[in-house]
Amino acid sequence: MTFMSRNMRAAMLLGSLLIGASPALAEAVFHRGNSGEPKTLDSAHVDVDIEAFVLKDLYEGLTIYSADGKIVPGAAESWTVSDDGLVYTFKIRENAKWSDGSPVTADDFVYSAQRVENPETAAEYANILYPIKNAEAVNQKKVPVTDLGVKAIDAKTVEYTLERPTPYFPQLMAHMTALPVNKANVEKFGKDYVKPGNMVSNGAFKLEAHVPNDSLTVVKNENYWDAANVKLDKVIFSPSEDDAANIRRFEAKELDTVYHFSSSELKRLREAYKDQVHVSPAMATYYYTFDARQEPYSDVRVRQALSMAVDREFLANEIYNGAQLPAYNLVPEGMEGYGKGPVPDWASMSQIDREDKAVALMKEAGYGEGGKPLNIEIRYNTSTDHERVATAVADMWKNTFGAKVSLLNADVSAHYAYLTEGGKFNVARAGWSADYGDPENFLALVVSTNKSFNYGHYTNPEYDELMKQSYAENDQTKRMELLRKAEELLNRDQPVAALMNSANLWLVSSRIKGWQDNAVNEHLSKYLSIAE
Repeated sequence: MTFMSRNMRAAMLLGSLLIGASPALAEAVFHRGNSGEPKTLDSAHVDVDIEAFVLKDLYEGLTIYSADGKIVPGAAESWTVSDDGLVYTFKIRENAKWSDGSPVTADDFVYSAQRVENPETAAEYANILYPIKNAEAVNQKKVPVTDLGVKAIDAKTVEYTLERPTPYFPQLMAHMTALPVNKANVEKFGKDYVKPGNMVSNGAFKLEAHVPNDSLTVVKNENYWDAANVKLDKVIFSPSEDDAANIRRFEAKELDTVYHFSSSELKRLREAYKDQVHVSPAMATYYYTFDARQEPYSDVRVRQALSMAVDREFLANEIYNGAQLPAYNLVPEGMEGYGKGPVPDWASMSQIDREDKAVALMKEAGYGEGGKPLNIEIRYNTSTDHERVATAVADMWKNTFGAKVSLLNADVSAHYAYLTEGGKFNVARAGWSADYGDPENFLALVVSTNKSFNYGHYTNPEYDELMKQSYAENDQTKRMELLRKAEELLNRDQPVAALMNSANLWLVSSRIKGWQDNAVNEHLSKYLSIAE
């Protein structure tokens, strides 16, 4: 018989208990595929969804989206609206804190809004907050930043005064541009405040590590007001624009989710993974934009002809396997009070008739067979599907007009940075997902004063005036009529050629619980959990 000391027996018992408890104590880690590397983690300079997915895990606005895509209270526990619709007052949660334990205050939101609209910040998305009183004037250096219509009533109450009634304002407060930043943190580190070890955030997670083009790791924020209900310990974002590699990693169970995989794989994946394949309609438009600053794209006839010659049905059905729908106008369906927007008169023609009319227009403009040669470069962000679309469109333009078409691709960050910074181009691929459920969100893209997202620098005073009138119109029915007239002008001028209305494509592992498809494509990690 072997005798053990009391300490030895206690040690063995403790060891057995730890072994038995290990499954319950296992770290809950979500391996989240993200289809590209964020160009920044500064909310004043983000403009695409792959950046928003990360930012909204780290930071929380006054409002947020629920798992099913509805606006719900976030850092604010409640809000009220004045009778005239011009003043929104948000009550910030008493237990809302930054990751360093300091309280989230009304001054944080005042500072953050002023920082975005300050022209020195050069925020790409400053226009999203233009409904706030004096926001546009501040951003255009017409009035001082202190005139912005945001003020702290007390430490936990922030008030927003608007230029005009804006029914979708609570949606704007959930936008990535409206996320708060910690003033002391930004002032201490400057542009380096976004780095691990420096960043102070108020969301469900905090930044632990970031290896560009490899991984970005966030961990549970113990100071988050709702930390008790956050089930994940860690989220590892894996940025990659390689669709095939992302799918392989999902199949190898290295990734729990994959965003925006190639639609050419849709049939096979559905057969293999069934309900782990998610295809959900989105309020989003896939379009090509023309650089109106240079010939021949400054000629409306050339833009019309190029747009007409694109066989949208082929793109949607053959390239996207039905995961996209043909589109002829910029605003997708689903906007309350707007219905189905107007489309060009040629949308009802057969593709052959469209092409005949396109050839006639191009000849009238002096290009194509018997005229000046057409040399076109299509720019697009790296993606298997985007490449296939560009290749198909190039072939259509070659066959219809005898055009010589070349392709130029860049990673998503570089592509959009080039466009938002005013780089010249011929034709460029772009996409827009609704920031809020109102047609203005799409139609504002091509207002002449929109320096960030009017990529082709389209200018039409009549269009600008209609949009201006819509902002001043309080009657929703009349406002929608103005917006429809504005879209009719876009259909005529074709500064952008809407090609398809998009769907959100996701692979979601069965081990991920709490995932809900929604049209706004919002999927906060705080709602998710791991089931082994």
